[in-house]
Amino acid sequence: MVDPSDHDELAKATAGGPEESPGVAGILEELVALIERAKSMPLSSSAIIARDEVLGLLGEAIAELPGELARARRLLQDRDEVRARAELEAAELLDEARAQAAHLVQRTEVVRQARNHAERLVADAQSEGRRIRHEADDYVDRKLAAFEIVLDRTVRTVQAGRARLTVVPELDEEEAGPGALEALSVAGDDALFDQDVP
Repeated sequence: MVDPSDHDELAKATAGGPEESPGVAGILEELVALIERAKSMPLSSSAIIARDEVLGLLGEAIAELPGELARARRLLQDRDEVRARAELEAAELLDEARAQAAHLVQRTEVVRQARNHAERLVADAQSEGRRIRHEADDYVDRKLAAFEIVLDRTVRTVQAGRARLTVVPELDEEEAGPGALEALSVAGDDALFDQDVP
């Protein structure tokens, strides 16, 4: 089916300068004008028309038909080519738009996955930090408890040594003699540094 706009294009293509032929449309218009100007027969709807003139116009129209048809075919072919090019460009634009949309969706998905991964890494790091902090606290607590035990033993040893020193009888150097004083000091030193004594 021929589009009505093709008639306009056809008329433009067939319309030419004064040297060119009027084309089939122009010849048919002349034929219509000839029939309208024809004299009517009295008491009849028939008209008197010059046969040679009508046949001449029809012959011109027939002669023009192949050229007109060729031009019409070219117009239709051009129109089909323009339409095909437009459809191809539209398809390319749609493909490009789809590709860009897919790229944007992919980038959005990559960003979302990266954000989730980063959040998991931060959560893992915080959990690992808490674990290490608890282990360090436990380690320090154990070391402090062991150090407290050692300090407690040391304090008890010091207290025991001081307690022994307070109960040692005071001897006169003249009465005890030099050997007794040395024995007493040796016994006192052993008592001070004996860590087994509670």
